[in-house]
Amino acid sequence: MDFDEQFNLGHLLFHERTCRVCGLRKNLIDGFYCVRKSRGMVSSSYAYECKECTIERIKNSRNKIKKSIGWEYPDW
Repeated sequence: MDFDEQFNLGHLLFHERTCRVCGLRKNLIDGFYCVRKSRGMVSSSYAYECKECTIERIKNSRNKIKKSIGWEYPDW
């Protein structure tokens, strides 16, 4: 029994992932951020939230912080 016959490259590498927030299936490398760079290019090193959803989450959280503090640019 040959090892190459049992597995192919598709079993070891994942090319797409479903976003946990929006539910859309996107390309793993282009659509998700690599959050654990020390692990290399394996699928477990990528986030489960797509780039677009991550950007929206960060923008919304920053807007809430700015509004709660009441900070604005100074009027010099």
